[in-house]
Amino acid sequence: MNAIVTVMLKEIRDFTRDRRTMFMALLLGPLVIPVLIVGLSTIVDRKFTQQLEKPLALPVIGAEHAPNLIAWLEGQNVEVSAGPADPEEAIRQQLEPLVLRIQAGYAERWRAGEPAMVEILHDATRQDSRIPVERLSGLLQGYSQTVGALRLLARGISPAVGQPVLVSRVDLSTPEARAGQLMSFLPYFLILSAFLGGAYLVIDITAGERERQSLEPLLATPAAREAIMSGKIAAACVVGLVSLLLILVAFKIGFQIAPGMRDRADVSVLAIARILVILLPMLLIGTTLLTLIASSVKSVKEAQSYMSILMFVPIIPTMYLLISPVRTQDWMYAVPFLAQNQMITNVLRGDHIGPVQWSIYLAAGFGLGLALWLLAARLYHREKLAISA
Repeated sequence: MNAIVTVMLKEIRDFTRDRRTMFMALLLGPLVIPVLIVGLSTIVDRKFTQQLEKPLALPVIGAEHAPNLIAWLEGQNVEVSAGPADPEEAIRQQLEPLVLRIQAGYAERWRAGEPAMVEILHDATRQDSRIPVERLSGLLQGYSQTVGALRLLARGISPAVGQPVLVSRVDLSTPEARAGQLMSFLPYFLILSAFLGGAYLVIDITAGERERQSLEPLLATPAAREAIMSGKIAAACVVGLVSLLLILVAFKIGFQIAPGMRDRADVSVLAIARILVILLPMLLIGTTLLTLIASSVKSVKEAQSYMSILMFVPIIPTMYLLISPVRTQDWMYAVPFLAQNQMITNVLRGDHIGPVQWSIYLAAGFGLGLALWLLAARLYHREKLAISA
């Protein structure tokens, strides 16, 4: 134990002497997160407000076929203009977010009391057209219901006859859940911060010392190689933990000062503590995995190339859950990266995580960290570890 503590303190002391590396490892993330949260929330809030409140610009083809509809739309904060000659091409070229097309037979069907069709042309893959399309669809539906009710009254029939079932939507989502949906990228950022929190130090104290030929004298001491390696891992975990604490504090501050985000996500002290506990196994996994990699490569550059690949691993479950959301099941808490993503999302949403799920997660996470530690210890016993390439 004395050897582990001695090596850990030695590596931490050497790390603090390199001010540039210390700044990159400890302060870059906490500085970026508030800017990221405040910037994105400001942009989203401003964009949604502008699109919902400003007049809806609506190009219309065949407006002469439905003058009453056009007049009604103009009274609903809609600015009607002539549609393009080729609406499909205009939408493909992103010249217009949407176009309303009224068929030539609209007037005849209207006078006959038959359903008259109008078409909303848009590209569903464009995010900027979603709100205008929803606004226009809501207006057209409201117009249709109003006219339908007037037709029934003209025939002496109550409009309620045409509505045998009234559907009322009750939104049970909490403000935390809506904020969690908006900030779905944050679990990835937090997981990545924990996974690579000690990366700078791990690579330097293993592959770096090997290149500088300072690792061989250390391995020649009477201390067991497992103790030396554990001291280096402990030092990297301490640095990663400090960085993680600073990032979580910045995370809380960012949510407090971001417009429209205050009290919309659970960033209480208890929630931040839960997120920290969730990320501790990932910190150990990342540190031991990078130690394993740094012990097997020939140079710092090679180790850094592996780290650049590892940066993409945590984003896989994030992208999968965005594309195909799934119901959380107990087995998911044993899957690295997926478990952290689900648990952090649940904490941000204010959802309950049971003791069974905590037990599965912590056992699987620390168990994987121990397995990687054992593999790295085997590499530390190789004689060529101390030989510079």
